[in-house]
Amino acid sequence: MSLLDRHVGFVHALREAGLPVSLAEGLDAARALEVIDLTERESLRAAYAATLVKRPSHRPGFDTLFDLWFPASTTGLRPSHETELDLETAELPELRDRLAGLLLGAEGINEFARAMVERFGRQAASPGRQNWFSYSVMRALSPETLMARLLAEVLAGQERGGLAEKVARQRIGENTRRFEDAVSRDVRRRIAEDSGIERIARSSVRPPLEQLDFLRITKADLARLRREVHPLARRLAARLTVKHRLGHRGRLDFRRTVRASLSSGGVPLTTFNRPRRPHKPELVVLCDTSDSVAAFAHFTLLLTYALREQFTKVRAFGFVDTVDEITRFFVPGADVAEAMTRLVREADMVRFGRTNYGHALERFAERYGDAIGPKTSLLILGDARSNYQPPALETLKRLTREARHSYWLNPEPTAQWDTGDSVATAYGGIVPMYECRNVAQLAAFIEELA
Repeated sequence: MSLLDRHVGFVHALREAGLPVSLAEGLDAARALEVIDLTERESLRAAYAATLVKRPSHRPGFDTLFDLWFPASTTGLRPSHETELDLETAELPELRDRLAGLLLGAEGINEFARAMVERFGRQAASPGRQNWFSYSVMRALSPETLMARLLAEVLAGQERGGLAEKVARQRIGENTRRFEDAVSRDVRRRIAEDSGIERIARSSVRPPLEQLDFLRITKADLARLRREVHPLARRLAARLTVKHRLGHRGRLDFRRTVRASLSSGGVPLTTFNRPRRPHKPELVVLCDTSDSVAAFAHFTLLLTYALREQFTKVRAFGFVDTVDEITRFFVPGADVAEAMTRLVREADMVRFGRTNYGHALERFAERYGDAIGPKTSLLILGDARSNYQPPALETLKRLTREARHSYWLNPEPTAQWDTGDSVATAYGGIVPMYECRNVAQLAAFIEELA
C-alpha cells in the first residue's frame, strides 16, 4: 500500500470514527508530510495530530487508528542486551522478572509487549488461521500482581504510606498501563494484518465522547459525561451572552442622540440606542425518568441546572406513569450522585412501573398547571413511548398554548419514531420535536434555543 493510499484510508477512517476532519484539513496533513522526515514515526504522528485533531477527547481514537494505518516496524525478536534474556525461550518467572524491571522505568516496554504477544497472544482458530488476544498475555504475565514486590524493592525499608510510596505506586501504575496499551496495540496490528485494516478500525474505536449515544453508554461513560456537563454549560452560556450582545440593538435613545448632536450643530451624526432589556424566561423541564431513558434524563437535567443562571426560575418534574416535582433534589451545591439517588428513592413518579405519558401529562396539568405561564419555556425530555396508553394530546395542546415556547427532545433516532408504541409524530405535531441522542446534538439544540 502506497503512502497516498494510507493517507486517504487513514483520513476516511477518522471520519468514520466520528472525528470531524474536513477536506481542507486532509490536504493540510498531506502538505505537512512534505516537510517532515517520514522515517520518524512519531514525527509523522505529530504532524497528523497537529492538522487533524481538534479536541483532547479525540486523541485516543486518533492514536488507535494511527497505530493501525502506520504500524511500528517490527523486527525479529532479539535477546535483551542487559540481561541476555532470549524472549522466545525464557521461562515464565524470568519473563515476569524482566517485566518487573520494565515497570520500574526501564526502556523497552513496546518491544517486550510485541514479544509477549508473539508468545502468548496467539490461539489457533482453524487450520491455516489464528486469532490474537490481549487477555491471554495479561493472564500469563499478571503485571498487576507485581505491585507489592516492586514497592518492597523501591522503598527498601522506608516507612510505608508516605510520599515515597505514593510516587512509586503512581509510576508503577503508569508503566503497567503503558504495557497493557502496548499489548493491545500489537494485538490490533496483528488482527489488522490478518483481517484487513478497515475491518478492525471500525470495531476498535468508539465514537468521541460528545457523540456517544445516551441510550447505549456504560457506567464509565457516565462518569466521563458528568465531567463534560459544566464545561459544556459554560461554553453555551458564553455563546448566549455573545448572541444577546450582538442581537437587536434596542430602541432609539432620543435624549442622548439630541444631546450628542449639539456638538455638531444639531446634526445627529451619531445615534444612540437604549440597551435592550434582557429577556430571561422561566424554564420548566418535564422529564421521562424511566429505565429506558435514564442516562439521557440524568445528563439533560444536569445541563439544565448548570444553565439555570440563564433563567429567572427553573422547575423540573420527573415522571414514569405519574409525575412529581424534583426541583428540590437539585439545589445549588448539591452532590449530583446523591441527588440522583435521592430522586429515585424519594420522588413519587411511579405507580405501576410502566411509562404512561398520557396519565403523566394529565397529572402534571392537574397538580402543577400553574407552573406554565406566558414567560415559561417548556422542555419535555423523553422517547414518546407510552405503552399503547391514551396520549392525552388535548392536555399537551393546552399546556403548550399557555407556555411561551415548547420543545421536545427525543433520544431515539428519527427512523425509530412511530415504531411500536411510539407516538412521536402525534406529539411532534403539537410540540416541535428534535432528535437528541448525544452531547453534540444537545449542545446544538440549546444553542439554537438561545
